[in-house]
Parts: sequence; C-alpha cells; structure tokens
Amino acid sequence: MATLRDIRRRIRSVKKTQQITSAMRMVAAAKLRRAQDAILAARPYAQRMYATLAEVGRRDQEATHPLIARRDSRQNLEVLVVTSDRGLCGAFNANTLKHAEATIRAQAESYANVTVAAVGRKAHDHFRRRRGLVESWTDIGNVTYERAAKIGEAVGRRFLAGENDGVVIVYNRFVSAISQQPRDLPLLPFAGSPELVETGEAPPFEMEPDPKALLDALVPNALEFLVFTALLETQAGFYAAQMTAMESATRNTAELISALTLQFNRARQAAITKELVEIVSGAEALK
Repeated sequence: MATLRDIRRRIRSVKKTQQITSAMRMVAAAKLRRAQDAILAARPYAQRMYATLAEVGRRDQEATHPLIARRDSRQNLEVLVVTSDRGLCGAFNANTLKHAEATIRAQAESYANVTVAAVGRKAHDHFRRRRGLVESWTDIGNVTYERAAKIGEAVGRRFLAGENDGVVIVYNRFVSAISQQPRDLPLLPFAGSPELVETGEAPPFEMEPDPKALLDALVPNALEFLVFTALLETQAGFYAAQMTAMESATRNTAELISALTLQFNRARQAAITKELVEIVSGAEALK
C-alpha cells in the first residue's frame, strides 16, 4: 500500500504535468490563430491563380506545359506524405499515415511501382522503416513559402525527368479547431485543388504575352503554392489537434489530482485512527 509520502510525491508530480499541459494548450491555441490567418490569407491568391490557369486553358486548348501533360504510362507513382515534426497531438499524425497507407495500397492496383516522399519527421520515421524514401524533409518548423517551393521544385524535377508518371499528395485538411480530415489529392500532372478553384463566370482577361509563356510562368508557381497550402493546412491541423489533446490531458490531470487527494486524506485519516487506537490501547494496558 502506498505511503503518505508516496501519494504526496505523486500529487506534486501530476501537478507539474498539469502545468506543462496547460501551458502547451495555451501556446497551441495562440499558434493556431496565426496558422488560420495564414490559410485565409493564402486562399484568395490561390483562387485567382487557378482561375487564371483555367482561363488560359479555355482560351487556347492547345496550350500545354510538361507539368500538366497527361501520360499514358502508369509505371511509377510517387506519394508525397505530409505530417508534423512533433507529436503530443492525439491521433493527428496516425490518421494521416493510416490514410497514406490506404492510398498506397489503392494506387498499387494501377501502378507497377509506388514510392514515397515524406515531409515531416513523423512521416519520415514511419516510411523509412517500412518502405524506404526517395526523399524527405524534416524540421519544417514554421511553414514558409521558400521551403514549400523547394519541395515543389524537387517533386516537379523528378516528374519532368521521367522518374515517375504521377504524384499524389496526402495531408490533413484543416476544417475547424476540432476537425481535421486526411485527404489525398493528385499533384502531378498538375490540376489544381478543387476547393480553391473559383466557381462562377471567370472575369475577362487580357493575355500577354501568349498562353504558352503564361503557362511556363504560372504552372510551376501553382505547383509550389499547392504544396504551400498543404503545409499550411497541416500546420493549422497540428496546432488544433495539439490544443485539443492538451486540453484533454489537463482535464485528466485535474481528475487524477482529485482522486489522489481523496486517497491521501483517507490514508492520513486511517493513520490518525490507528495512532489513536494504539494510544487508547496503551492507556488501557497501563491500568
């Protein structure tokens, strides 16, 4: 049976854990607000870019670019999996990795060979042991466009070199502070993100110079920006999941402290009762 000293020591330990989880919850909440603002700021640019690409294709259906050209070959497919670097976020990364594994199994029915590239330490550690990686990026930290551009450039370079016939990106789409949805999206040949393409009638464009030159400038930038939005979505989802997980952990520690305090009071009461019984018994023996 635990002594009073053991219970007191455990209560102190749980209280320290509660302070840590409460602080992490507040930090995650503050970072989540900034991550949400970044997503909201990026979406109008993405919408206008994809609308411009759609208008270029509509004006000149013969205009093309190597990154949007469809290939008949279905030999090699690359799956780009995006997770966070850190844990303590509930099932956030586990759900992404589970969806990635399901996507790989589904694509293996259509492609002879499926390879994996990883963004984030959790994806790197998971697939490095199981499947091997063609390339990985870790220690992402705060998402920047420059880092996303390097990832998009590397993925596009392998596609143009013929190392694969298509690329699919898997990441966690941020829906709300309590909901993140793992999803897979065709990345190459580039087609854009469905929810970021504006609906309705496209505004009139005056195109200069020519559609081919516009595609040469826009398509690589659009590819990089789609990777950037996936990183932003993952970052916001991570902070939301971490905030929820730390809030749950803080609540659990409060319940544990209450239970331990009750156990401590009962043990102390039992010890006091035992001492009183011994004193009375000793007094009776002296009579």
